[in-house]
Amino acid sequence: MVRKASRKVDRYTQTFKSQRQRRTPPAPPARTIRTRSQCITSSTSFFNRLPAEVFHMILDQLSVLEISVFSMVSKEITQCIVDHISTLAWRNKVITQSFHPSTRLELTSTVAHYRNLGLLFKRCTLLLPTKERLKLIFSMFAQIPCFMLEHCLVPDCIGFTSCGVFLQTLIAGWDELECHRVFNFLCEHTNLLPRMEAVITAKPGVRQYKELQLRLFCRRVLLDPWLTEPDCQFWLRQLLRSLPMVSQARLLFILYGPLLPEGSLGWQDVVERVLPHTALWELARTVLLLNGNLQVKGWTFDSMLVVLEELIVIPQPWHLENVARLLVLCGSSLCYTVLASRAVNGRLVEISRLIVYIILVCEKDGYYMSWAVKLVQHICQVFHSAPEKFCFIQHLESMFTEITREFFELSLAVNHLEDRETFQNLCILLDSSARFHTKFLHMLLK
Repeated sequence: MVRKASRKVDRYTQTFKSQRQRRTPPAPPARTIRTRSQCITSSTSFFNRLPAEVFHMILDQLSVLEISVFSMVSKEITQCIVDHISTLAWRNKVITQSFHPSTRLELTSTVAHYRNLGLLFKRCTLLLPTKERLKLIFSMFAQIPCFMLEHCLVPDCIGFTSCGVFLQTLIAGWDELECHRVFNFLCEHTNLLPRMEAVITAKPGVRQYKELQLRLFCRRVLLDPWLTEPDCQFWLRQLLRSLPMVSQARLLFILYGPLLPEGSLGWQDVVERVLPHTALWELARTVLLLNGNLQVKGWTFDSMLVVLEELIVIPQPWHLENVARLLVLCGSSLCYTVLASRAVNGRLVEISRLIVYIILVCEKDGYYMSWAVKLVQHICQVFHSAPEKFCFIQHLESMFTEITREFFELSLAVNHLEDRETFQNLCILLDSSARFHTKFLHMLLK
């Protein structure tokens, strides 16, 4: 009985296994995934079957933007395009453009063309190391005079602008280390740092053409193309970092100082005459830009104050109203810090005179007088005792009288009908004095 049962079980097991094997579907064939570049490099690729001459003829019919898109198809296509754009014929046809446009439309077209060129070279050299990318790219632009410092004498040349747009498009999204390499490569390629040092150490205004060329190159190629503050801060730091404080102040004036109508820098204008706020706004904006980036290693608030103090005595001590206007444009924090640092050092006559001119600027330029009143109140907190505070207020009131007398004597020395500005300044000073003291007393009596 036992043997028969075991035979039935064996027979049943073998039958079940055979049925199970017949029901199991066959395994699907193994699939391999091929990339797009692998597909293109196969023998079925259309572009592989084309003669090289025909392929280059096709590329000649495409725009710069279309070629840049086409370059992303595969590594092989990218290499073919790099070979194509490295030819002298393509460079003469596409890269060499007129940088002295006669119309606004030509200017816009040229700048847009170099933006597209930046995108093309960005995509074509994507897989190369940074140094190799830069060598390949800038070897094609080395022979363009309008891209080089002190090589073009045309005043309205847009070569630097086109170069800046190209560079900004090329390196957009690169990390800081790569941008450091770009700056070092540019300095080596253009001999920028020695040229900059030669201009900065020369007597202000002696090398006007070199000053203007340095300003245009740094502004249009490195600084102005960037739309965000961190990017502009980065390039400005690269220009300033190796310079002593005095040279930093000089470079800031060369880059952002007021320009005369004929195009030269207004070195003597800040010393001899009163400038409108529009002439000093770029300097103030740059100081604020640097002041907002104090987390950078090696750059502190004290160093910013030193640079600012050096700036307002280049080439000689500025007209005091220009100093006051620059401080007002720099805002409450920096203005207070400059005045407070002088107050701590006991320079009461200086800060009293400067405050009177700040009040005059507020009246002239339409700022709220309450801002000046709060500024004086904060400076009062620097002094710890009541006699020190009284001494400061006494100096300030005496300075109102002294400057009013100076304006009056100057007005009497010339015919006020011929020199309306001096007489008008006297009237504005009297109005500002009355408005300041009214507001000051009102805030104290609240």
